Parts: sequence; C-alpha cells; structure tokens
Amino acid sequence: MAGGNAIRGSRVGAGPMGEAERGEAAPRVYVAYYCSNGHTTRPSFAEEAGVVVPELWDCPRCGFPAGQDEENPPAPPKVEPYKTHLAYVKERRSDSDGAQILDEALSALRERGLIQ
Repeated sequence: MAGGNAIRGSRVGAGPMGEAERGEAAPRVYVAYYCSNGHTTRPSFAEEAGVVVPELWDCPRCGFPAGQDEENPPAPPKVEPYKTHLAYVKERRSDSDGAQILDEALSALRERGLIQ
C-alpha cells in the first residue's frame, strides 16, 4: 500500500502547465562555444540589456575552456605534475646549502647529547 502521499514524486513547477499559466519565457540568445577537443556547446543567455556573454565557457564534456572562434579554440590548461615538499625545497636550495643545514642540525643534536 502507498504511504498516502498524494504528491509523491512531484516537485514545484511540475505538471501540465504551459506558458499560459507560467507567463512568457524571457527572450534568449544562444551562443556557440568550441573547445580544443572538437566539442560544441550552445548555452542560452537572457537577451536583456546589460547581460554580458562570457568569452570563455567550460566545456561540459571534457572540462577544457571553450571559445567562440571555431577555427581557434583556446588551448587546454597546462597541467603541472604533483611536486613533493622535497622537490620545492630542492628548487630553493642548492646541494651545498642542504649539506650546510644538515651539518648545523647534526652539531646542534650532538651538543644536546642526543646523538654521538
């Protein structure tokens, strides 16, 4: 037996209403965007005064940026590989700097009697 909920599976705005009951739809303008993988996206924007159509749009299929020029779509973003903390330290310090820091740390430990 059903739970007794008469509007189960329904949502606000659902139903057989047409434009007569909801009012007129706002005028729309459709803009085509092209990504470097050859995908085309056509989102719609309100045709109101002051609405700015963006130059770039994220492609919903691959996530790359898409532009309005079909012949020259924007290049995909350059993905840098993951770097460890040690890789960043090695960018800032030379091997001689590292050896000097290690010697200072070891001598401090020897002074405190923690290592021989």
